[in-house]
Amino acid sequence: MGKPAPTDEDVFPRYIPLSADSRDILVYLEQPLGARKPVGYQHDFLVAYQPNQTWYLPEPLRRQLRKMGDTGQAKLPAGTYGRAILNRLLIDLSWASSHLEGNTYSRLDTRELIEHGTVAQGKAAIETQMILNHKTAIELLVENADTVGFNRYTLFNLHSALSENLLPNPADEGRLRQHGVEIGKSVYRPLSVPTQIGEALDVMLEKANQIGDPFEQSFFIMVHLPYLQPFADINKRTSRLAANLPLIRANLCPLTFLDVSEQAYSRATLGVYELTRIELLRDLYLWAYERSTQEYLAIKQDLSEPDPLRLAYRDLIKRTIREVVLQRDHDPLEMVRRCLSEGVPAADQQNVEALVIEELRRLHEGVLARYGLRPSEFTQWQARQRQT
Repeated sequence: MGKPAPTDEDVFPRYIPLSADSRDILVYLEQPLGARKPVGYQHDFLVAYQPNQTWYLPEPLRRQLRKMGDTGQAKLPAGTYGRAILNRLLIDLSWASSHLEGNTYSRLDTRELIEHGTVAQGKAAIETQMILNHKTAIELLVENADTVGFNRYTLFNLHSALSENLLPNPADEGRLRQHGVEIGKSVYRPLSVPTQIGEALDVMLEKANQIGDPFEQSFFIMVHLPYLQPFADINKRTSRLAANLPLIRANLCPLTFLDVSEQAYSRATLGVYELTRIELLRDLYLWAYERSTQEYLAIKQDLSEPDPLRLAYRDLIKRTIREVVLQRDHDPLEMVRRCLSEGVPAADQQNVEALVIEELRRLHEGVLARYGLRPSEFTQWQARQRQT
């Protein structure tokens, strides 16, 4: 019998130009799982990379990307361009990144949700939560462009923003993975020992910080963060937003992933996972960035089911937790009840109060940015709680 005809889900989009090396990767990935060799995390893949000596993006390609992404604002303070186009970026990147995860919100639905808080009819709560989480995470990057960097604090808080109310265990939000994971439709098996994951993460972040070119830095994170899988889930989403950090800081056009199909992104990522080869992802990165810049340079003017109560009162819950921590000399329970008294109907107050208390119990360094808190403020609050 002949080989079955490939389905749409199996075909890499023909309109994306590919190198011979990328086609070679696709040939390998077209084999059934049983014909592909099981493989674990390859430490040498990361160790061999030497910042500003190793180049995933050759110099002519970096020059091409910079020319495409130049906004004319390179000399302005970090994040100036990102703040200027923030409203459009929130919609485009939230929608496109969520779409890569199977989210069925349309671009218009996403705009209505982000701009007016209008939840699309007939959509699952998990989809609404995913869009709102992207909005929060993007705002975190843009609003703090001059201070955030490739460190655990930034990465963990970015992950906690993206994963809020989406993970089976809320303790996994903004925290290093504590258990093994499997990659669907892949023979790749990531590291499973937490200490090894943490050590590799620190090496990855140290190398990322040393990279001088913003595009090389961006692509390096897109390669190595999903490959390591440092979090229980939502690693690819975290990498897509983290890849924008160097571009936002340098006032370059963002990488929004508009028109990138799930098939293309999945195959390109599998090439890294199973072969530690970056050519297919590099070809996709170049194509995707060109699409993004065409949009933005043309408009220069411009997991588990979420808890419905957390979704409905998400902003009030965050403000309440911030107030409790900052007003550390006041009784926490009284502060909670005072903050919720006006914004929550009587029927919901007890349940929302319980949610806030649970959030306070789980408060840790990896989720502080969600509430606009600094580590020093959290430390002072902890010390006060131990005294009482």
